[in-house]
Amino acid sequence: MKNLNDLIQRLPKAELHLHIEGSLEPELMFELAQRNHIDLRFKSVEDVRAAYAFSDLQSFLDIYYEGAGVLITERDFYDMTAAYLQRAADDGVRHVEIFYDPQTHTDRNIPFQVAITGIHRALTDAQEAHGISAQLILCFLRHLSAAAAMSTLEAALPYRDWIAGVGLDSSEVGHPPAKFQAVFDRARAEGFKTVAHAGEEGPPAYIWEALDLLHVTRIDHGVRCTEDPKLVARLVAERVPLTVCPLSNVKLCVVNTLADHNLVQMMDAGLLVTVNSDDPAYFGGYLGENFRQCATALQLPPEHIVALCKNSIEASWMTDGRRRALMQEIDAEFNAWKSR
Repeated sequence: MKNLNDLIQRLPKAELHLHIEGSLEPELMFELAQRNHIDLRFKSVEDVRAAYAFSDLQSFLDIYYEGAGVLITERDFYDMTAAYLQRAADDGVRHVEIFYDPQTHTDRNIPFQVAITGIHRALTDAQEAHGISAQLILCFLRHLSAAAAMSTLEAALPYRDWIAGVGLDSSEVGHPPAKFQAVFDRARAEGFKTVAHAGEEGPPAYIWEALDLLHVTRIDHGVRCTEDPKLVARLVAERVPLTVCPLSNVKLCVVNTLADHNLVQMMDAGLLVTVNSDDPAYFGGYLGENFRQCATALQLPPEHIVALCKNSIEASWMTDGRRRALMQEIDAEFNAWKSR
């Protein structure tokens, strides 16, 4: 009998929606707190995990920013990133495009170069250690001002060779993409690709704004697009990728249960949907676990698993040569799995 979990693990895949600060596991959080002589309000790893009962995006962000407070040195950022990349490799991830939030750290008086240097070194080492290609996306915190975002972009310019694109994350409701039109215009002029979180808790109108005002090439989340048939038609026609995060959507009460998720509806509509883990330390699973739980809850056939992996490769910013090679590898792995 063929094992679908074995297929999920073996298929090459890309992860395109991963907040590196959201991969900080409680065990490493405590290790870094001890290393940096920081007192946590939690007494144990179990206490931290017990606090991961979120009612919405904001309740998660409150503890997310608190956890990031243990990140002080370049080594801390390296260790956190390296730990994620090891887990990604174990899940068959061959390419990652990760988010990081410099304002979370510079607002704590951590110099800009500390975080980005630690993360960059880990991404570089992952190529040799795991064969994972990687690109970095700098995200602006949308609950802060547009002026603060512009200052962050300017601070990033000396590191432009390490940064592939810019994004927009944090509290969505009440902070529409239009607020950041000028900084995204500047980012594109400087040669950065652009993405934005939209349509997670915010309305479909935020997705329209991200497309028309920020001119993004990819929508992060985007699950609420199905409320607007005209928007779905546009996303399909323009082949705009959506980086969906199923376990995150359940944990943050965007959907009630995984069985209620509209992932299959989105695929059936012809949308370029990918599966991702978002903030896996907080939401109960890395990329492989998102695939496995979706396969069970949504009764995904093997062909859907293959399509989702291919979508992730298509939606990525990897080179055309690497894209073709990984697509061929997916086909080879699927054919080998079917023949067993």
